[in-house]
Amino acid sequence: VSPPRLFPLPISMESCSFRTATSPSPFPSAPSSSSSPRAPCPSLRFARARNGRQMRMRRMASGFDAFPPLPGKVFVEETIGAEYGEGFETFRMDGPLNIDVDYLNEKLQECFLQRIRHAMKPDEAFGLIFSWDNVIADTDSLKLDAWRQLALEEGKDIPTAAHIQKSILHGAADHVLRKVLYWAKEDDQMERLKARLIELYYESLFKLDTPVEGLREWLDAVRTAGIPCAVASSLDRRCMVEALDRMALSKYFKAIVTDEDDMESIAHRFLSAAVKLDRKPSKCIVFEDDPRGVTAAHNCTMMAVSLIGAHPAYELEQADLAVARYSELSVINLRRMFAHKGLSFMDMQKQIIERSPPKRKLTVDTIF
Repeated sequence: VSPPRLFPLPISMESCSFRTATSPSPFPSAPSSSSSPRAPCPSLRFARARNGRQMRMRRMASGFDAFPPLPGKVFVEETIGAEYGEGFETFRMDGPLNIDVDYLNEKLQECFLQRIRHAMKPDEAFGLIFSWDNVIADTDSLKLDAWRQLALEEGKDIPTAAHIQKSILHGAADHVLRKVLYWAKEDDQMERLKARLIELYYESLFKLDTPVEGLREWLDAVRTAGIPCAVASSLDRRCMVEALDRMALSKYFKAIVTDEDDMESIAHRFLSAAVKLDRKPSKCIVFEDDPRGVTAAHNCTMMAVSLIGAHPAYELEQADLAVARYSELSVINLRRMFAHKGLSFMDMQKQIIERSPPKRKLTVDTIF
């Protein structure tokens, strides 16, 4: 019986050979040399979308080749989260693992060498988490410009009443289009307006290159003190990294939490930032401008510093510290926020009862 005929595969293993750092590749790889470089893997081709020409024209007009998926989480009112200390779920080899606030405060304790270092440099024990909206960049002006541009394209007018302006800036796009501005009645019209609104927002975001006033000087002071920083946002990672590069702020942030981390609430985003900074939540300070973000920080046992501007001071009274600008802050303010927290603050301690020694009985010795 003749052996079966073997037909060559269209792509060889040698042309697409790879090797991981943890385990060797089971497939034999071609010998590499400087004179004969390895052939690159053939590129894969995918089917073009039906409206690819329209999207391509919009991407070229906005200067962004990979436009984010529509609709996004920009004009969505997110939940606060962690009302009872609950966290998020991650997966390990032995199964799912629920990570909550108490779990992180217990597992992220400092080791022996870190305690010695933090005793000499106490500022390094903290972790700073910056929200993106109105804390790093002035996003309210970007949102308002997007709404105005959308109104101009649709031939609509935006009322100038204060409560309507507040709903436009801080409300969800569905609620604003249907209940505030009354622009959309059908679902198809709603989705079209939302997609165009987010697209206009991203077009303005790609031109943003100026951070909030005083932020760079504050980050310089924090970097000198050795305090690690993180930024949390609902944007996708590529847009976040490019925006930080344009503002020359990438060197200040050790961790970035974006939409790719798949966090369901504001509090979960803060917990993810604490894990990336390797700091327990009770040692982190959140910089926010929204009362909802302040509540989320407190639910995670974090401190909260609020910036007055997008919201008035009386709406931010729950924050541990409220400032109008970054120039009012100093590193000593961060120490004072944790000054009342010691080993015995609000902790159950055993009371030691000092027992008095028994009284000695006086006896009279008589000698006869």
